[in-house]
Amino acid sequence: MSGIVYIISAPSGSGKTTLVAELRKIVPDLDFSISYTTRAPRGSEQNGREYYFVSREEFERMLAQDEFLEHAEVFGNYYGTARRFLREAQARGHDLLLDIDVQGARQIKEKIPGAVSIFVLPPSRPELEARLRRRSEAEKMASEEIIRRRLLTATREIENYPNYGYILVNDRLEQSIDTLKAIVLAERVKRSGSEPGPGEREQIATAARCLQANCTEDLQRVLATFASSAPSGRS
Repeated sequence: MSGIVYIISAPSGSGKTTLVAELRKIVPDLDFSISYTTRAPRGSEQNGREYYFVSREEFERMLAQDEFLEHAEVFGNYYGTARRFLREAQARGHDLLLDIDVQGARQIKEKIPGAVSIFVLPPSRPELEARLRRRSEAEKMASEEIIRRRLLTATREIENYPNYGYILVNDRLEQSIDTLKAIVLAERVKRSGSEPGPGEREQIATAARCLQANCTEDLQRVLATFASSAPSGRS
């Protein structure tokens, strides 16, 4: 196993969490890093599942001891990826999947230039707004102010797509899961140096269509539905 680090980022409401959960079920030898945060749990979130929820004092202690690969403070809360996940994945000979925002992704790319970066986009701004409303209602936080802030934050985060190698427009869930799997497995094959078999060549072709340089038409169609921008942050 090559020890590849995969970065997946997306604006809130793009369906990234679902994609990551499904990917982890179907791709072997892929470890997942759960971020630490000082914000309070939302809705049905559980400690150790969506995040490790810690106090500000505990986070700052870890920060002082250089225990994070990346971290950021957003809307008054800390978020960070612990170094231990990378060490543990490497010790097992596994790849590591990081579900982090654009700020964290930038830090990881500086430290690990060979990391594979994937940016997930919603199919359109109206669809993103509908998803954000459903999510806010499920979390019992369905105020117009929260929805507006999340939509504006997502709009600004989308501007960071040029910093990612792959672009995945999450329109149809099952297809998006298959495409994400193809990207992960194609990178494994390419870095292994071995001759790809027929199925692997198909995965490489699917992944290639999502390379930023090869998906200009889909990308521009999505971007055209976004007309405004505002401050950025983690979900």
